[in-house]
Amino acid sequence: MRAVEKLADLPPRPNGLAGLVALFEYTGLGREVILALKHTRGVDAVPDLADALADGVRRANWDPSPSVVTWVPTTADRRSARGYDQSRLLAKAVARRLRLPCRRLLVRHGRAQQGLGATARRRGPELAVRRALAGPVLIVDDVLTTGATLSAAASTLRAAGAPEVFAAVVAFAPPGHDRTRRQEH
Repeated sequence: MRAVEKLADLPPRPNGLAGLVALFEYTGLGREVILALKHTRGVDAVPDLADALADGVRRANWDPSPSVVTWVPTTADRRSARGYDQSRLLAKAVARRLRLPCRRLLVRHGRAQQGLGATARRRGPELAVRRALAGPVLIVDDVLTTGATLSAAASTLRAAGAPEVFAAVVAFAPPGHDRTRRQEH
């Protein structure tokens, strides 16, 4: 897979984020790439996706720039079933390309967002921070659907001392996407 350019206009930035980079809409080939990454051990796409995400972050030229990279962890059940956390793989690869440390800053409690109703999904997952923070943070995630997960992560990181929180995602739900339907997370 070749490095991907952003194919579409960005969605509205979730609350709490100072900046957002996204590669493509969660449709067609973009959706297939994500589903492969999540469900068929399609990790061979990680290097190209990380190249494109890191390039997007560089082009965004955020000020202040992130000093650490993290991810929103998947649930323990999903990690156990897959044998890996796809967002962690992406975050580590992006961090290497940006020459930044990658740290597990967030802990996830509760169940996955998949299968929840619209109201529950909009609340986002229950997250906690592992340590106090002092610098700007870049969150790497695979898909932005409602924005609740990134908003919850940004709020948690900011409460722990991060002055700015940015996000880089592979795909995002396009305008009009049925965000209340069951997601493939």
